[in-house]
Amino acid sequence: MSYKIGLVGKPSVGKSTFFNAATMGDVPEGAYPFTTIDPSLGEAYVRVDCAAPDFDEQCEPNTGYCRNDKRFVPVKLVDVAGLIPGAHEGKGLGNQFLTDLNEADVLVHVVDFSGETDMEGEPTEGHDPRDDIDFLEEELDQWYLGILEKGIERFETRHMAETELEVELAEQMSAFGTNKDEIKQVILSLGLELDPETWDDADELELAREIRKRTKPMVVAANKMDTPEARENYEEITNDPDYDHLTIVPCSAHAEKALKTAEENDVVEYTPGAGDFDITGDISDEQSAGLEQIRDFIGEFDGSGVQRALEAALFEELDAVAVFPGSASGNWTNGPFPDCFVLPADSTAEDFAYHLHSDIGEGFLHAIDCRTDRQIGADTELETGDVVEVVSTNQ
Repeated sequence: MSYKIGLVGKPSVGKSTFFNAATMGDVPEGAYPFTTIDPSLGEAYVRVDCAAPDFDEQCEPNTGYCRNDKRFVPVKLVDVAGLIPGAHEGKGLGNQFLTDLNEADVLVHVVDFSGETDMEGEPTEGHDPRDDIDFLEEELDQWYLGILEKGIERFETRHMAETELEVELAEQMSAFGTNKDEIKQVILSLGLELDPETWDDADELELAREIRKRTKPMVVAANKMDTPEARENYEEITNDPDYDHLTIVPCSAHAEKALKTAEENDVVEYTPGAGDFDITGDISDEQSAGLEQIRDFIGEFDGSGVQRALEAALFEELDAVAVFPGSASGNWTNGPFPDCFVLPADSTAEDFAYHLHSDIGEGFLHAIDCRTDRQIGADTELETGDVVEVVSTNQ
């Protein structure tokens, strides 16, 4: 589990319900501020087409599980403490929120699209979800800006000829996983000079925002989409060009949690993320009516949206790839297709070897694409669904 997805949002929008639905954990749920005081770390899953059927095999996963030819690969999901406006100034649980948030590779922002919670997480009516989307982005932008300004100040207090601007800023912002080359590229892409004395306040904010977008990509989970108000808001917001930069996934965390609970109780057969389910147990008329409402929703949106949001975060925002270690000979030591690993975008066959074990990487000779039985070199970039056998002197 090399990736960590951060689950964020203001209080009372259903964030803890989303976390529980994704992990089937027991984080307290409640419609009041700061239900989640400490970050909760759980194991969620992302779906990948299982490679085993393509080789006439039945997989035997070491981690995660396989159902209906879908491999559920574990990822880390952290439910971060509730956010309120002013977090970058330390209000509420702001400082801890930002510290915990920075450990995440990508964010899923849970937003109440029904408009039934205000900016403080209190019950209301007619609230515009755009305000919630904006406030989180603005909080993060101000957080980044504060750190960026410290880097600019350090650069300007030194003799500027002694260091390059991008080096100083990258060092100051290293916690965000950026580097001097990326910083320089962002500065130049915005048409700015490599001299902060030529920048105004708007330039600095724009730079902070662009660095934030690149280092903390975000998916919006449009929660409570099983209400008419949420659907109206979703239609408006997804047609608003100001939000074209965001991936917005229609979602009902409540529906996903209800289906998984029903399956645990042998009431339904349900594959997480699927657009339908089968009722298998004896239930009351009231329960049947509730399940049919959920069926209508997930049928319309091809799932509850919980799985889709996690997968969009990993495979669309981060461009991560899921790769299966293979056996060109078909001789498996621990059963067929025991593992599936999620790797960064542009990972090569050699990167995969190092991911398996540093010794295997150091002894890398070549790899074999098990689908074509062709030998591939160290710099061959891998794609989701690839099945690769690594040949190394250290095996």
